Amino acid sequence: MLTKDIWTTKDYSRVPFALYHDQDVYTQEQERIFRGPVWLYVGLEAEIPKPGDFRTTWLGDTPVLFNRDMQGKVHAFVNRCVHRGANVRRESHGNATDHTCFYHRWCYDLEGKLIGVPFQRGVPGKGGGMSPDFKTKDHALRKIRVEMLNGIIFGTFAEEVEPLRDYLGATMLWHLERLTAKPIRIMGYQRQRIHGNWKLYAENVRDQYHGSLLHQFHRKFGISRVTHTGGASLDPRHRHNISWGKEGSDSTEQFSATYQQGKVEVKDFGLSDGQVLEYLPEFEDGISLAICSVFPNVTFQQIRNSLAARQIRTRGINDFELHWTLFGYDDDTAEMQNFRELQTNMVGPGGFISMEDGEAVEVAHRATRPDADCSAIVEMGGGGAIPEEVEHKISDIPVRGFWSYYAELMDIEPEGAIR
Repeated sequence: MLTKDIWTTKDYSRVPFALYHDQDVYTQEQERIFRGPVWLYVGLEAEIPKPGDFRTTWLGDTPVLFNRDMQGKVHAFVNRCVHRGANVRRESHGNATDHTCFYHRWCYDLEGKLIGVPFQRGVPGKGGGMSPDFKTKDHALRKIRVEMLNGIIFGTFAEEVEPLRDYLGATMLWHLERLTAKPIRIMGYQRQRIHGNWKLYAENVRDQYHGSLLHQFHRKFGISRVTHTGGASLDPRHRHNISWGKEGSDSTEQFSATYQQGKVEVKDFGLSDGQVLEYLPEFEDGISLAICSVFPNVTFQQIRNSLAARQIRTRGINDFELHWTLFGYDDDTAEMQNFRELQTNMVGPGGFISMEDGEAVEVAHRATRPDADCSAIVEMGGGGAIPEEVEHKISDIPVRGFWSYYAELMDIEPEGAIR
């Protein structure tokens, strides 16, 4: 059972391995976090553009169905028939005027209301059916409250939760509205199963330190280097994070000297076809790389012209699925579409960059399992109070921010916690 004394520091600069491997911890996470007072990423409105369009997803371990009704309104509900608990929709997406469970054909409208029960009154002359006091209006699919932000769909199971815009905070709002300032066009999807605890990936996307160390592709081709102008921005509660950088803001001499001094190898390799490296700057602020992590289940990426939402779907303490939704904009030129399509090769399970993240998570998960009483050192960038701005790219500070909010939701903040 989790207790407040699990932490050996008050500023979350030591993270106990037990938090990745304890089944009771995972069970509590589903209730306190994924069904708790947070806003979870559900999907993008562009995925369900027409009335009747629907998609299925997962919020934590809960199967979810979201759709657009005939009046254009977006609804989301638990994808589980109220009769015997089967998934109402088993396909990933489609278009329909209602949703009918395959098991016993109970039928729901696009607002989740139960509208049909076969043989509800039995068979004439034979009897059977539901009891006379059974009323379909009392048995809708469990509703998930949704709110939109520039076409991003967020949902919550909680009856009491702060407004979405307050939850995100000004910095996250600025960045998400920056990414969605134009109508989105869905390019496609990728999925990968990673054999590790979901929180290791939540750390990974907040960890600036690994970017140009783990990813040889980053440092070799200048996509992300510690010598670039960059840093991290957090919301006031430190639960969300944007790690950013500006490509080309250093010199070749500065890069070479810094990595040589740090004894970081820069391998001499190239690509037979360099088209994947072509890049067309599209944001006036000059930011070429931004990894925006919104607690607890989504990261929005901008890696050059590659844009995507990465959703974490939990699958137990030892597994999670990473679901990538790749997108561009409706007004993309043919040239920009080509850049985005080529740059999808950098991300996903086989990406030149992100395949290494999955490997790192799996290796760390296996290695930490035998010694649950040990802890990770999360102290790059310093300890103590967690700032909202970090003006360099060598930092674990956003990782500590994640654990700070996690501990609050799980009711395991140490006495005298330093946030």
